[in-house]
Amino acid sequence: MTTKDKISDVELAEQLQDSYKNILEEVGKVIIGQTDIITGVLLSLLSKGHCLLVGVPGLAKTLLIKTISEVLDLSFSRIQFTPDLMPSDITGTELLEQNIDTGKREFHFVKGPVFANILLADEINRTPPKTQAALLEAMQEHQVTAAGKSMPLDEPFFVLATQNPIEQEGTYPLPEAQLDRFMFNLRIEYPSKEEEIDIVKATTGSVRRKPEIVMTKEQIKTFQSLVLRVPVADNVIEHAVNLVSMTRPNMNGAHAKVSKMVEWGAGPRASQYMILGAKVKALLDSRTTPAIEDVNAIAKPILRHRIVMSFTAEAEGVTVDSLIDELIEEQTL
Repeated sequence: MTTKDKISDVELAEQLQDSYKNILEEVGKVIIGQTDIITGVLLSLLSKGHCLLVGVPGLAKTLLIKTISEVLDLSFSRIQFTPDLMPSDITGTELLEQNIDTGKREFHFVKGPVFANILLADEINRTPPKTQAALLEAMQEHQVTAAGKSMPLDEPFFVLATQNPIEQEGTYPLPEAQLDRFMFNLRIEYPSKEEEIDIVKATTGSVRRKPEIVMTKEQIKTFQSLVLRVPVADNVIEHAVNLVSMTRPNMNGAHAKVSKMVEWGAGPRASQYMILGAKVKALLDSRTTPAIEDVNAIAKPILRHRIVMSFTAEAEGVTVDSLIDELIEEQTL
């Protein structure tokens, strides 16, 4: 890399840091609090990942996602997942239409809501696995195959799915293969008393603040490329891989507690996302390379949906988050 390229990357990093601060400010005009969630969504977007948001109704998950799409000037599409939703309702369908010029009937593909930069899959676990699977190709390959043709999706492409953790009746748990496609599992908590007071004041008056555009899709793609060029020390990569490996009960020399409490651990995609997320976190914090602390900071949202706890863990009240905390502490010692 030439000196000119290095200076260019430094300037890009500074632009990203400024844009990040502006994004928080603009989203804050509509969303009170939830800074960690907003940051998590941006980390995922800049890492070319997808997010699963878990929270009870009424915590502004949909509004948060729509506001972020406005601030980033990205096309937004929302799908309400229901038991009768069909795969074609997501990807699109072929219609037989008559060509005005030739008079012949021809099939014409009508694009579905997946053809957007940000796709909100609302309550994704309320639709059967067949329909859930319609998103798999789009999430992994960033394309849709229909009528024997592969159609690329507009970049950047980002899926934000929501789940309600309370109601389980009439839901279909996401297959492990699809859960693994999500970079983060972000849990949205209730606001603090002070934040809730501000929310009530802001939403029960006549004044509505409109956020301004901070970043364009071209800038996002540029920043995504920048992330790939951020150098990472070997010890940081080794720490991430070791931490992920510790979650696997079927490995030689597996952790005793993991062997007892875990059915299945995280795969290599978790290690990849840990390093990508750590790179973005370092850039947003005005640092040129990630540290072990960056990996530890994002370990929970990356690992919690990739670890399948055993019945023993459930019986003994051991949660996946508490187990991850123990593994981080042991790995860091």
